[in-house]
Amino acid sequence: MATDVGYAPVTDLLARSRAGDVHARDKAYAAMYEQLKLAARRQLRGQRQALQTTALVHEAWLKLAGNTALAAADRNHLMALSTRAMRQVLVDHARHVQAGKRDGAIEPLTLAAGNIAQPQAEMEVLALHDLLEELQGFDPRAAQIVELRYFGGYEEAEIAAMLDTSLSTVQRDWRRTRAWLAAKLGN
Repeated sequence: MATDVGYAPVTDLLARSRAGDVHARDKAYAAMYEQLKLAARRQLRGQRQALQTTALVHEAWLKLAGNTALAAADRNHLMALSTRAMRQVLVDHARHVQAGKRDGAIEPLTLAAGNIAQPQAEMEVLALHDLLEELQGFDPRAAQIVELRYFGGYEEAEIAAMLDTSLSTVQRDWRRTRAWLAAKLGN
């Protein structure tokens, strides 16, 4: 299972990848594949849309593999970049669906937003994307926490490790940002 893969082997593979070894990049991806699928599965749980877990992971990987400027430094960085790529895939998909609808009758592509407002609440992907863009402008760490929590499905302790910060900092930022999102959404 990919979660048993140590940090060092993946980090070494990513270093070799940055040095130009395409096979090392593919091996790093293979080593993280199950963990990426788990993140995608958490993201897609309960959604009413055509995207499947495997398709989301593969589309995200194509975005990453095709962009040499996004060379991951280590396992945590790869997971953060993958989460961002999954978010971009979902936003692109939502925009495509929205563009295809006629006469304004849009069935929203939604995410279960239990961690943001109320347990049964749903939030449209594009609305969350816009709010994250706004948040990025004045609190980039909070935006990254929301992205990792919401789009990646990571727990606060995992996010703290990924961002190399304390658990209490992540918890504080998450509470504050959740309140900000709820206020912006009128919840």
